[in-house]
Amino acid sequence: MNLLQGFRQRRRERLRRLYERQKRIHRLLKEHGEDILQSENFRSTRAHIQHGTMTVHNHCMDVARYSLLLNKKLGIGCNKHDLIRGALLHDYFLYDWHDKEYLANRQRLHGFHHPATALRNAEKEYQLNDIQREIIKKHMWPLSVVPPTCREAWVVTAADKYCSLMETVGVHKGHGAQAS
Repeated sequence: MNLLQGFRQRRRERLRRLYERQKRIHRLLKEHGEDILQSENFRSTRAHIQHGTMTVHNHCMDVARYSLLLNKKLGIGCNKHDLIRGALLHDYFLYDWHDKEYLANRQRLHGFHHPATALRNAEKEYQLNDIQREIIKKHMWPLSVVPPTCREAWVVTAADKYCSLMETVGVHKGHGAQAS
């Protein structure tokens, strides 16, 4: 086998492993969050931009994926069901926080207030346990002042910060808001 064939073989193997990892993550998201993924309100988040050109919907999906990856890579041992559901619902505030009319009628400090709004909205639609509530309520730490007390909330908080940074600086790009 020459050098080029070896390179191609290693590349194929890397792509196969990446594909299998993505399939596993997709299966876990569907298994633990299908009711959320299918809900009209969650789908409506495709119409609102989060950071840069990334929609709230895609941001939440990315945070769920990165939470799973971080949990596995670091061997943290989080409950996957709670991790996924909390990550999907962490920004379930259901409004466009960039809207000037919204900002004129509401408090401008979206970063401080949206976790409580997301939690209220999620509790109206879903049965949440204490860990899922903790994830949603404290994902904005240190803005939320009181730090998370469970490992699932710490993992989602870290994944959210990473995704937000990548979206803000334009490394992770979305396709803009879409009509739902």
